[in-house]
Amino acid sequence: MKKRLTFIFILSLISHQSLLAQNILGFDEKNVKKQLALEAQFDAGLNPQNLRSWMQRMTSKPHFVGSQHDRDNAVFMRDLFRSWGYEARIDTSYTLFPTPKIRQLELLGPVPFKASLTEPALKEDVTSSQLKDHLPTYNCFSADGDVTAELVFVNYGRPDDYEMLEKMGISVKGKIVIVKYGQSWRGLKPKLAAEKGAIGCIIYSDPKDDGYGEGDVYPKGPFRNENGVQRGSVLDLPVAPGDPLTNGYGHTKNAKHINYQEATTIMKIPVLPISYNDALPLLKAMGGRVAPKTWNGQLPITYHIGPGPAKVHLKLMFDFKIEPLFNVIAVMKGSEFPDQWILRGNHHDGWVFGAADPVSGMVAVMEEARAIGELAKTGWKPKRTLVFCAWDGEEPGLLGSTEWVETNQDELNKKAVVYLNSDGNGRGFLSAEGSHTLEKFFNEIAREVKDPQKGISVSERLRAYIKVNGSPENKKDIQSQTGFRIGALGSGSDYSPFLQHSGISAMNVGFGGEDDGGEYHSIYDSFDLYTRFKDPDFSYGITLAKTMGRSVLRLANSDVLPFDFLGFSNTVQKYGEEVKKLLETKRAQTEENNRLIKEGSFEAAVNINEPLSEKLLDEVPYLNFAPLENALTRLSKSAENYALLSKNTGKLSADKLNSLNGILFHAERYLTNPTGLPARPWYKHQIYAPGFYTGYGVKTLPVVRESIEQRKWKEADNGIQTISQTLNGYSDQIDKAAELLK
Repeated sequence: MKKRLTFIFILSLISHQSLLAQNILGFDEKNVKKQLALEAQFDAGLNPQNLRSWMQRMTSKPHFVGSQHDRDNAVFMRDLFRSWGYEARIDTSYTLFPTPKIRQLELLGPVPFKASLTEPALKEDVTSSQLKDHLPTYNCFSADGDVTAELVFVNYGRPDDYEMLEKMGISVKGKIVIVKYGQSWRGLKPKLAAEKGAIGCIIYSDPKDDGYGEGDVYPKGPFRNENGVQRGSVLDLPVAPGDPLTNGYGHTKNAKHINYQEATTIMKIPVLPISYNDALPLLKAMGGRVAPKTWNGQLPITYHIGPGPAKVHLKLMFDFKIEPLFNVIAVMKGSEFPDQWILRGNHHDGWVFGAADPVSGMVAVMEEARAIGELAKTGWKPKRTLVFCAWDGEEPGLLGSTEWVETNQDELNKKAVVYLNSDGNGRGFLSAEGSHTLEKFFNEIAREVKDPQKGISVSERLRAYIKVNGSPENKKDIQSQTGFRIGALGSGSDYSPFLQHSGISAMNVGFGGEDDGGEYHSIYDSFDLYTRFKDPDFSYGITLAKTMGRSVLRLANSDVLPFDFLGFSNTVQKYGEEVKKLLETKRAQTEENNRLIKEGSFEAAVNINEPLSEKLLDEVPYLNFAPLENALTRLSKSAENYALLSKNTGKLSADKLNSLNGILFHAERYLTNPTGLPARPWYKHQIYAPGFYTGYGVKTLPVVRESIEQRKWKEADNGIQTISQTLNGYSDQIDKAAELLK
């Protein structure tokens, strides 16, 4: 019986391997077995103890931009990469990096109070005692300011919150706003406040969002305690990331740069983050209208909007100095295609100790590189060149990666095949976003990596989660396919300069969802907290290494690069339907708005998501979507034709195969436009971009979508033309690839 069961198991394994052989994108049948064996050897070499020891060392001291430990970590990683067989170096760029000289926040009345603006040490958290060495609590790229005014509570500070205030007849002009963290990117909160006339902004973490409203606070649990503060950048990322003094080109040692007073992406008003312990006296002192129930947090007060009677004095002054950025670059040259680069990266700088963000992801990248280095010591070499990157300065505004990409733009345009990114990592479910030409490829990877808790594939576990917790649309979508849709990329990590500025296909991958907490950007994002609450045995760090290590190895070794145009076409068709539906919705809202205004029901009219006006709104025109529809139809046909002919890749000569791969990895470049997006030319990709008023959140077909949302009809019409031309140029490349396969 035992022999029979063993035979059945072996037969099952052979069958499984055979199935994989049919489905590994980009590999000739003769190379599949070799690739699977290589990946099994890679998996066997991974060691979670390495992740633990590296994290403990790298998070032992604060490692923000310009700090000694930031440089020490870069040297430590460079030397490790060298010991693993890579040609490793530190590429130094420069950046403006403001740090605080003065921080004062005081309530002048009715009851005077001075905010502490500190995070105290905890005996349960070893590194938190280094109080003199870390950055104080502040928002980087805030303006200097010395302002005194009444407070106005603006909820999360989103556009619809300001619409509600206008409906209630409350203005923030000349006032200081107090706003909750969450629901939108932090940099949009002071930006919108300034646009509405506010002279200062205070951002606090409400316990409802990541404090005791969610669970036990640190050190008993992982959530934000009363003194925890979220540092963070308020650089205007939706306009452009990177050093604000050298927008569009790299800040090298001898580069010319503007004065910081001329920089357009630095915030225009002073802004300061505080804890909910410091926020409570301010909010308690406020009067005026009681806030809507949906605005309430979980502090033990009745939330009022103001303005006043609470009056505060906010004084901030910064040292606007230039600091070095230490990007670690480690290269393993390809044996057959050295001028085709597979780039894999994560950032290494943190606001303080940065265990979860970013070191949890960085140590997984390092273990991937080490295990691949061990493979190379057996005589194996990747066909394509591997480039492992540890970025500096991500936290203040994607500084290191952006300056490196801008400095090396010409070479990257010729050689970069794909950029694979991660950031923080934790326990839970797979998260994957990126270029949709990589969706089929990545689904294949996710079906083969096991979840360490459940023993099923990370793909199966994600699908199960979506079936239970997804939106109705996502639930319906997941039932109709064997894999899952990857998300589109907005902003917030180092993929942005690669994809959205340079047109290099990119992915952003991590695990999480069962590692919730409130340590984000605080002094308590530490080794102690991470190993208690996030990923204690580093099993998900290893799972990330398996997922992305496989991705690196397959992209490096594939005979034909595994880009799939059908998935991309299907997704962009969906985006096209969405923008058409958006226009129709806008038309229906406008008609209803105007009807209510004519009837004198202005209060009802302002509830339907239109700009506030007691005057009739202009009618929504009928835009000509025919060019876009034609371009999408052509894209679909080109993608189908390539998919059909791609079965012939095994018959190609070496020269034709090399030409084909060149077309495939350059195709994403044709989704960019050299003039960029309106009012933000740094962003050149016409399919994916961060929203102008969503920050990290993505806007797909951004020119058309945002123009409709903002009622800019001429811009929307021009956008349809631009995107249509862009998609036609992209289809030309698919057709060019297909021609080689005939």
